[in-house]
Amino acid sequence: MEQKTAADDEELVHDAVVGYKVGEKKTVEQYVKLDDDDPSLRKWKESLGLNGALSGSIGEPGDNRKVVILRMELEIQGHDTIVVDLGKPNAIEELKSRPIVLKEGSHYKVRIRFRVQHEIITGLRYLQLVKRKGLRVDKSDEVCGSYSPNTLEKPYYEKTFIAEEAPSGLIARGSYNITSKFVDDDNTTHLMFTWTLDIKKDWH
Repeated sequence: MEQKTAADDEELVHDAVVGYKVGEKKTVEQYVKLDDDDPSLRKWKESLGLNGALSGSIGEPGDNRKVVILRMELEIQGHDTIVVDLGKPNAIEELKSRPIVLKEGSHYKVRIRFRVQHEIITGLRYLQLVKRKGLRVDKSDEVCGSYSPNTLEKPYYEKTFIAEEAPSGLIARGSYNITSKFVDDDNTTHLMFTWTLDIKKDWH
């Protein structure tokens, strides 16, 4: 099986918006105290749940990660959802050796469940690179958004990406090596992992 390479990492870079500059990073407390006289700023803070006092944050003190990817799902039209628990030990290693089987021509959506902890994350994105036999066949760049740390009342976030259709036909069947990457607007990579999708004539 192909392994993730430095070349994959270099290809998984989102296209920067011309003229866009990353704002100065602030703590949750600093964001809460920002002046509410600006209507657009007030609306942005409310969208992140920062319009009131924050309590009940569930971040693990000994875990320095800011974004924790809990699970990945393939929501498949007319078929059971395939769930990959990324929160369990050795989940990433298991993904490398256990391909996900998908019937050719299936319509599906990738859904991600994740937790934000310790600080606000801005401009989170999901990048995906698909290769077959070493050649790139697809690349996607999905915007997730900005998030405040999760709380007991809201223990995780979910994001569903646009629908995709699995390739079909004799030539299209086979293994596709996928590299997934979560990155924010200051180019911090929160998780990068590889997995394999086996396109078959049927589900087994």
